[in-house]
Amino acid sequence: MEPTTLHWIALLASGCFEIVGVAGFDRLNRGQRLHGLLLLVIGFGSSLGLLSIAMRSIDMGVAYAIFTGIGTLGSTLMGMLLWGESRRPLRLAFVGMIVAAVAGLKLAS
Repeated sequence: MEPTTLHWIALLASGCFEIVGVAGFDRLNRGQRLHGLLLLVIGFGSSLGLLSIAMRSIDMGVAYAIFTGIGTLGSTLMGMLLWGESRRPLRLAFVGMIVAAVAGLKLAS
């Protein structure tokens, strides 16, 4: 089955909701229990639901790699921009390698 634009949009949105879920974890760790729990449940619940929709026509390996790549990149950038996490060049290089690997996997499929 040929992937449709809707499935690709669902996949991109699922990765973005993954980032929302990770933000919920952070809120929980900072003592904001209700807000953190809401972000966590909405983020990860939506993320997995949208991933399921995307995988109706996108191969599992490609879909999951893109999903985790978006989540990893987004969470890393969020940590750097909002919470002052390390911006060392080596860390940025490895994040770039994740992006390159996801793009390569898509190009190879």
